[in-house]
Amino acid sequence: MSHRRLSFFLPLLLIISFISLPLKAADDGGIANLRQTSKAFASVAKKVSPSVVFIQVESIQQGRAVTPFQSPFGDDLFRRFFGEQFPGLPNHRQRQPERRVTGQGSGFVFKTDKGILSDTSYILTNNHVVEGANKIRVTFQDGREFEADITGADPKSDIAILEIKDSEHPALPMGNSADLEVGEWVVAVGNPFGLSHTLTVGVVSAKVRSGLGINDYEDFIQTDAAINPGNSGGPLLNLDGEVVGINTAIFSRSGGYMGVGFAIPVNLAKNIADQLIDSGEVTRGYLGIVIQNMTPELADSFDIDEKKGILVAQVSEDSPAEKAGLKVGDLIVRYQGEKVTEVAEFRNRVALTAPGNRASLTVIRDGKRKVINVKIGNLEDGQVVASSSTETADELGFSVQTLTPDLARQFNAKPGRGVVVTEVQPNSVAGMSGLRPGTVILQVNQMEVNSTTDFQRAIDKSRSNNRVLMLVSDRGMSRYVVLSW
Repeated sequence: MSHRRLSFFLPLLLIISFISLPLKAADDGGIANLRQTSKAFASVAKKVSPSVVFIQVESIQQGRAVTPFQSPFGDDLFRRFFGEQFPGLPNHRQRQPERRVTGQGSGFVFKTDKGILSDTSYILTNNHVVEGANKIRVTFQDGREFEADITGADPKSDIAILEIKDSEHPALPMGNSADLEVGEWVVAVGNPFGLSHTLTVGVVSAKVRSGLGINDYEDFIQTDAAINPGNSGGPLLNLDGEVVGINTAIFSRSGGYMGVGFAIPVNLAKNIADQLIDSGEVTRGYLGIVIQNMTPELADSFDIDEKKGILVAQVSEDSPAEKAGLKVGDLIVRYQGEKVTEVAEFRNRVALTAPGNRASLTVIRDGKRKVINVKIGNLEDGQVVASSSTETADELGFSVQTLTPDLARQFNAKPGRGVVVTEVQPNSVAGMSGLRPGTVILQVNQMEVNSTTDFQRAIDKSRSNNRVLMLVSDRGMSRYVVLSW
């Protein structure tokens, strides 16, 4: 090789060697980071698995009553010829034998009492895992088995507490689900398909998931950590080994894992569990209002800048909210000094406030902020929720009629207060907004309408901007609706 060619290749070889060194170092650093992450997962498994249990339940399912023979000619004909004792007649329906049904799920030691008078472990799980069980058996990782009793259960939140006579297995530490962030690593431990103490890993996909129809009180953590049948009741943990949620449900078209799982936040579960252990039942706070999320359209109709908050659509008579001065149309933006943006979140926070305590509500009314102090009630004390001529809003596609006493009784409304929708045209603005025959319209643009004349006058005033804000009541529940055309 000539001196000239050597002088060309030597710098090139040096450049390549210098490039390869950092690349190799980067590869080594990445592998080291992965090893460190895997060690973190392994550490969580070692720390929590001894406190996670495999739950097996047995229940007795009553047999159905069946008729062994059905006459093609009618029962009366057979009674005439064979009498009332013919075995195929309805009064001789035979009951199938009882069936023993088994199920399984997961749980974990939530709290322990150890001492001379107590040697008990409390296990937190889902209510749907143990509901209706005649016999419950829990198995720890070390193979020890115990018969368990139900301390208390709350179907509305799907939380149940079991107790066993043992305190050797430590309770898992509780984290703070409010501190969770989307994208954070989480670990699920449970017994999917009966495979004891299985660990899966994922991230927090979303928070404050509600409106799923799973529980009455919903505020789910969504995760892509694999959750399958048998995982219900098991813990969802952060990398410190602290419980941040209770694995509860999956979204699936196949019945198995599809990347979308839901867990009850531990802050909600802990409050319920503590009450079940202390008293065996759950008490919830009560305001007595019907609420809905604020939307940009509603904000424009109310002519306010706030685009987030909880809009009051109905205030129950003689409720804590009415006594405190809360009014329909108030926009709640803070509860106990903290922002509120979602109905599910606000509802849960009120429910978790002990009855008898006072709470502060920051509301926007007529464009001004106002703080209202309310004494929280007990949910068990109460539950939320002229002329007969007809007027038609042609451009909106529906007709209304003044509420007569007969119509008011029929639609659970007050005579002379509001107008009732009598007809809705298919594919109209009204129909697409959810209005239907029987819906009672109480206000139009925040003005009460107590007759069809009031209603038509209010609609006429709205034609200039092609938008109308209505407060409607459907089956006793109120909400705001914005119609645009």
